[in-house]
Amino acid sequence: MVSAATALLLLDVTVVNVAVPAIGEDLGATFSELEWVIDAYALTLAAVLLTAGSLSDRIGRRRVFVLGLWIFAGASLMCALAGSPTLLDLARGLQGVGGAAIFATSLALLANEFPEHRRGFAFAVWGAVSGGALAVGPLVGGALVDGPGWRWIFLLNLPLGLALIIGATRLRESGDANAPGTDWAGAAAFTVAVFALVFALIRGNPEGWGSPVILAALALGGLAFGAFVAIELRGTHPMLPPSLFRVPAFTGTAIVAFAQSFALYPMFLFLALYFQQVLDYTAWETGLRLLPVTVVLFAVAPLSGKLTGRVTLGRHLAAGLLLIGTGLLTMRALDPASEWTALLPGLVIGGLGIGVISPALAAAMVSVLPVDRAGLASGINNTFRQLGIAVGIAGLGAILQARAPSLTARPDFVSALDTIFLVAAAVALAAVPAALLVRVPQPSPSSADCPAP
Repeated sequence: MVSAATALLLLDVTVVNVAVPAIGEDLGATFSELEWVIDAYALTLAAVLLTAGSLSDRIGRRRVFVLGLWIFAGASLMCALAGSPTLLDLARGLQGVGGAAIFATSLALLANEFPEHRRGFAFAVWGAVSGGALAVGPLVGGALVDGPGWRWIFLLNLPLGLALIIGATRLRESGDANAPGTDWAGAAAFTVAVFALVFALIRGNPEGWGSPVILAALALGGLAFGAFVAIELRGTHPMLPPSLFRVPAFTGTAIVAFAQSFALYPMFLFLALYFQQVLDYTAWETGLRLLPVTVVLFAVAPLSGKLTGRVTLGRHLAAGLLLIGTGLLTMRALDPASEWTALLPGLVIGGLGIGVISPALAAAMVSVLPVDRAGLASGINNTFRQLGIAVGIAGLGAILQARAPSLTARPDFVSALDTIFLVAAAVALAAVPAALLVRVPQPSPSSADCPAP
C-alpha cells in the first residue's frame, strides 16, 4: 500500500511529460509555463519533504501520510479543472505539498511494518515500484492524452487516492512525541532558495541572463541559501543537521540521489517533446517508444534488491551511475536524419541503470540514520531526488531553449539534445566517487553511527 501511494505521486512527476504539448495547445502556455507545470510539483516536493519528515516523527507518520493523500487528491481535482497555465501551476504546487507528506513518510512506514531481516526485500519492492512509476508515466500519460484528454491524468488520482486513504487505516502508527521540533525558519529559507534558483534557470533565456529580474532572483537565492546554512548551523533542531555530512555514507548517497535524478528523469520531458514536436508522434506513440526503459527496469530492480545485503551498496550505486552515464552518451548517436530507434540502445542502458540504483539508494539512505529518525532520513533521501529532477528540468531546459528556441526545427533540437545528453552524462559520472563513499551496507545503524546534531 505504501509502495502504491509512492507510485501514484511519482507517476505525476513523469506522466505529465507526454501531455505537455497538449496542455500547451489547450491553455496557450509558453515553454517556460510548461516547465513550471512539472517543476512546481517537483520543487514543492523537494521544499516540503524535510519538514514533513521531521513533523511526522513527532506527530505520527501514518497521520502525516493520510493528510498528504487528502491534499494530493484535492489538488489533483484543482489541476483537472484549471483553465489557465497559472492556475495549473499553482495547483501542481499544492499537489506537491501533499506528495511531500506521502513521500517523506513512505520509507519510515515500511521500516516500521517490516522486521529488520525483511526490510531489504521491502525496500527493493519500493525501489522497483518507485523507479517503475517514473518510467511508466509517459506510457500512461500517452494513453490518457490520446484517449479522454490530458485532464484525466489528474482526475484518475481521485479514486486511487480515496482507495489508498482507506487502505492506510491498516498501517501501524509510529513516531516519537519527544522528537525535536520543526525547523520552520530553515524550511522557509530553503524554499525561497530553491524557488529563486529554479526561477532564474527557467526565465534566464526569455528575460536575458543579465536582466535585473534574473540577477535579483540569483541574488535572492544566494542570500536565502546563506541564511539556510546559518540557521542550520545555529538552530537547536535543524531540519538538515550539518553534522550529518560528516557521515561519508550520508554525503555519498545524498550526492547520488541528486545526480541520478538530474541526469536521467528530465530526459523523459525532452524526449517527449522531441517525439511529438519534431517527429510528429502522438502522445501514445511517444509513451510506447519510452517503454523499453520500464521493461528493463522491472526486470533488473528485483534482482538488484536481492543483492543489497550481499554486495556493498556503494558498488551498486556506482554501477547504476556508470550505466546511466553510458546510456546518455550512447544516445548522442542521434543526428537530424535519425529515426527514434537511434535512441533505443541508450534507453535500454538507462533503464538498466535505474533498476540497479533504485533499491540500493533506498536502502542506503535509510541506513545512515538511526531508526527513531527514519522520517528525517526518508525526507532527506527524497528531497535530493526531487531537487535533482527540478534543477535538471530547469537547467537542461535552459540549454534547450537557448539552442532550439522554436522547438520544431529538427537540426536545432537534435543539437540541443546532444548537448543535454553530454551535460547529464557528466553529472552522473562525476557522482561515481561519491557513491563509493558508501562502503558497507548498514541496515540498522545505532545512534552512535550518526553524530549528534
